[in-house]
Amino acid sequence: MANLPAWGQDDLPEPLPYSWRNALRTVGPGAILLATSIGGGEWLVGPSISVRYGVGVMWVATLGIVLQVLFNLEAIRYTLYTGEPILSGIMRLKPGANFWGTAYVVMAIVQLGVPALGLACAAVLLTALTGELPGPGDQAKLTWLTYLVLLATLAVLSLGGTVERTLERVSWAMIAYIMVFLTFVNVAFVPFAHSRETLGGFFQFGRLPSGMDWTWLAALAATAGSGGIGNLTITNWVRDKGFGMGARVGAIPSAVGGRQIELSHNGKVFPLTDANRARWKTWWRFIVLDQAWLWGAGCFVGMYLNVNLATAITPAGTDLNGEAAGAFQAQYMAERMWRGLWYLGLLNGFWILFSTHLGNTDILVRTITDVTWVASARLRAAPKLGVGRVYFSVLLLCTAWNAVAVHLGSAMQLFKFLASIAAIVMVPASLQILRINTTLLPPELRPSWWRRAALVACAAFYATVSLFVVKKLLMA
Repeated sequence: MANLPAWGQDDLPEPLPYSWRNALRTVGPGAILLATSIGGGEWLVGPSISVRYGVGVMWVATLGIVLQVLFNLEAIRYTLYTGEPILSGIMRLKPGANFWGTAYVVMAIVQLGVPALGLACAAVLLTALTGELPGPGDQAKLTWLTYLVLLATLAVLSLGGTVERTLERVSWAMIAYIMVFLTFVNVAFVPFAHSRETLGGFFQFGRLPSGMDWTWLAALAATAGSGGIGNLTITNWVRDKGFGMGARVGAIPSAVGGRQIELSHNGKVFPLTDANRARWKTWWRFIVLDQAWLWGAGCFVGMYLNVNLATAITPAGTDLNGEAAGAFQAQYMAERMWRGLWYLGLLNGFWILFSTHLGNTDILVRTITDVTWVASARLRAAPKLGVGRVYFSVLLLCTAWNAVAVHLGSAMQLFKFLASIAAIVMVPASLQILRINTTLLPPELRPSWWRRAALVACAAFYATVSLFVVKKLLMA
């Protein structure tokens, strides 16, 4: 298997008995990914594209979410069996760990190496402080507020027992506020007939209006769920949470307050005994709940509620240009019900964008850390280093770079770029997961034919979207 060592062997850990109470104690990676996913797609892209082109185009979001759920489940299948994140599995493919490790680190940096959502957070904060959208003369204020967002991100990702546990706790709090607020304002401001019409738009498969901007479509397809490197990183959080054989491998500890946790660079697999087969089935039920019903359904509801509100209160055809969508909604609600909704609406937007920026930062840092930890024996052998210090060092470097990258473009320009890269990443990753799960896993644990077909469909869908984006760029 390329140039990584063979797996160790141990029994599959015993999961809690499957029940709703135990499910609440067990799930968590899906909450982190949901907080990361309900971000630019829901606050920037979804409302803007649906107001401009109509809700009939939202079937692209539905298809993207369904395909990404199946993608995530198949990536996690590998992690449940080996305890390794899926990128370690990809590094076991030819031509080897160094090639694929380097390739995915580069893709992660290209996709997530700019603070698009950090800039968007700063814009929301400045809007709340001044009462109006930032203008050309506000660039210095936006830059300083972005620095504050970057420092807050650094603090959150440095504290706690493990990075995964800290993210999980923060994510649950953010999700609770976002969902409660969105549900309230949809009930208060949107007629039932309009809500029903919006829901129908998410299932009008195949409808594309003339003159559609394919960069918008790529952004919607990718960020309706997570997109690209984010989907792959779900397996890292699954490992750190201790799902399946992840409990035999370890986790990435936080820099401050982290426990003494070891992280093995190599996975362990289990023998196919009757006891391990029964445990596998229970673990798989928890994973389906975490991904399909917590993450997948949460992504759909988050997108629906944001789009439903935007199309109900914004004149059709309005060009919101992404960044103005949330402020327009907050102003509308404040004028018609209560001035406090201006601040609550912008706070909702801030949590949506900050949670995504926080998750994206961890995804980038975690990808670089995990890949280098697995690939470099010299790094693992360094005295008193440890994976936690590697993570924190990479986090400091990424924070410093983001402080420079705030000057590379507007939040919307940077976000559309990263979303397009996310769509491209999904193509090879889907096919590589298919290869891994049908060759490295024992036949009994391999995916069924329709799951294999879903991975091919995922690659084909994102390849099509990406080709149209590339074509548009070449013709520009």
